[in-house]
Amino acid sequence: MRVIDGDGHVIEDGDAIAKFMPNGYRGKIFPQLDHFHDAGKFNERREGGSGLASPPDAKGWTTFLEDAEIDWTVLYPTWGLAVGRIIDRDFALASCRAYNDWLHEAFTGQDKRLKGMALIPVQDPAAAVDELERAVTELGMCGAMLPSNGDGMKAHLGDKIYWPIYEKAQELGCPLAVHGGVHHHMGFDTYSTYYGAHALGHPFGIIIQCVGMLTHGVFDAFPKLKVGYLEGGASWVPFVLDRIDLSHRAHHQVNPDGTPVAGNPRPGEGASDYLLRFMHEGRIFVGYECDDESLGYAVQRAGRQPFMFASDFPHESTSAKYCRGEINEVLRREDLDNADKEALLAGNTVVFYGGDV
Repeated sequence: MRVIDGDGHVIEDGDAIAKFMPNGYRGKIFPQLDHFHDAGKFNERREGGSGLASPPDAKGWTTFLEDAEIDWTVLYPTWGLAVGRIIDRDFALASCRAYNDWLHEAFTGQDKRLKGMALIPVQDPAAAVDELERAVTELGMCGAMLPSNGDGMKAHLGDKIYWPIYEKAQELGCPLAVHGGVHHHMGFDTYSTYYGAHALGHPFGIIIQCVGMLTHGVFDAFPKLKVGYLEGGASWVPFVLDRIDLSHRAHHQVNPDGTPVAGNPRPGEGASDYLLRFMHEGRIFVGYECDDESLGYAVQRAGRQPFMFASDFPHESTSAKYCRGEINEVLRREDLDNADKEALLAGNTVVFYGGDV
């Protein structure tokens, strides 16, 4: 069965990216992801395979694809996941442009099986619109990543300050993806063990942004916009469906004339149906990892349409053998039928990114 990777990663080469920064720049391109990733804070043990001697370059990535029997991938950043933490608008734009130029030169321009999602400076929505257009039309990026959290973000992603970005993405016909990875100021700042923050931070970040965009009318205002919520697993979907139904029945808001405020279901439609409608229309997508035990139940509740396979190479999965083993576990699952597996492993990814190789 065909497999397409909707969420892989590069590990940035700071010196190579710095070549694309303005003259005279010195220092780091991106802030630290969190207090755990400061140098010398902790040691990790990973179970995702034999480990990597060095970060994969374009050839390393294509070798991984071939060995894991994956057709193509879409690449996201590692340290660039912290782009939302940048405060200075000009520096955010310079960092995003430099990263995008580097990604194109080092990866996406090397092999058509390596696609990319651009970084855009959400700190300055007008500049983000321009960089999104440049990245898609000049560099051939699929679309752009939006951070799930960050000091430089002025509001949640449902706020109207970000709507020009959604208007441009809709005009270009490109997707946007909210990707977890930065967990500060979410209740984990005093954790001294990382796996707890990692376990909760990824889904919590994308839940906040998904529900914010849904309940503030983004998907009503932009009927052709496609947004993915990545690296939080699949099991948050049934949880959110239950919670928004319960809360909407008890606490939904109306305007002074009694009409619903923006971001509310249609008359007679439950809040969970409102979210599911956008999933079934191919507007909202959710990334999953193969070892998600709740995947079958999530498909049962939400349908097969929104879920996309993620290798997460080279983060959680550090070898093709390990990744292929996880894919084979999905193929052996009895709580998914063949149509589910075809959609979850490849079909939905093609729909979301709007193209194939």
